[in-house]
Amino acid sequence: MARKTQGAAGKRSSAREMPTIGIIGGSGLYTMTGLSKTHEVDVRTPFGDPSESIVVGTLEGRRVAFLARHGRGHRILPGEINYRANIYALKLLGVERILSVSAVGSLREELRPMEFLIPGQFFDRTRGRIATFFGGGIVAHVSFDKPTCPDLSGKLGDACERAGLKVHRGGTYVCMEGPQFSTLAESHVYRQLPFDVIGMTNLTEAKLAREAEICYATIAMITDYDCWHPAHDSVTVAEVIGNLNRNSENVQRVIREAVSALPTARSCRCGSALAHAILTDRKLIPTAAKRRLAAIVGKYIS
Repeated sequence: MARKTQGAAGKRSSAREMPTIGIIGGSGLYTMTGLSKTHEVDVRTPFGDPSESIVVGTLEGRRVAFLARHGRGHRILPGEINYRANIYALKLLGVERILSVSAVGSLREELRPMEFLIPGQFFDRTRGRIATFFGGGIVAHVSFDKPTCPDLSGKLGDACERAGLKVHRGGTYVCMEGPQFSTLAESHVYRQLPFDVIGMTNLTEAKLAREAEICYATIAMITDYDCWHPAHDSVTVAEVIGNLNRNSENVQRVIREAVSALPTARSCRCGSALAHAILTDRKLIPTAAKRRLAAIVGKYIS
């Protein structure tokens, strides 16, 4: 497999190579089968290095970019992930849509292990994560009432059904800090609130994807019932990994189905999320900030 280096100055791949679809693989999904004509790209960003080299290839006739969120071999904790570098790197490569795979625990009896959920909402229980590209002399406030792209989420739900898999559409993903799993008290509190599944990563990605004007949707793979369920004294890594391995082939089928069905052009509003979000007087934005964020603000700030 060839290896290339992509700089942070904002230069993008040629139109022939540009991957417009990004796939972020979470726990249990460190490679993407079915990719052809592949090469690895080491992307340098103003925010540091992504979790791993990005594999660019062809899937179902579409150019895609695959990134292992935790690195190959699962080396990076949820709180250690350089989320800004990951999303910015995909933006530099030309990605317009991100399909994000995430392992989650279920907070509802009817959401069973080995099933899928396509969440429409997130709730933040993280601490101290950097979840914005802005600051350093430039201020922006994006709309985030609908944190996932409805169009892309719908396509993922449809893909699950075509693949013959049990899928739940909508619901709320509560994003905890981790890396420990929930206490029993926490799990019972989450169940009293309108939360459906719990994970450790996707909300931070969703916030940054919106600022980068990238469509974002989550495929939540349910691995366990968290610790609230009377039949589960606790959540174990062995249980989670076992279910992840069993569902790995299923989620890749869903991704292939979704990629093949995605229209070339976007019809949602994700691609213009910054149109009215930047508040700073253009004359006062530091040159360094313009350079740092060129890939996402360049079309709005000369």
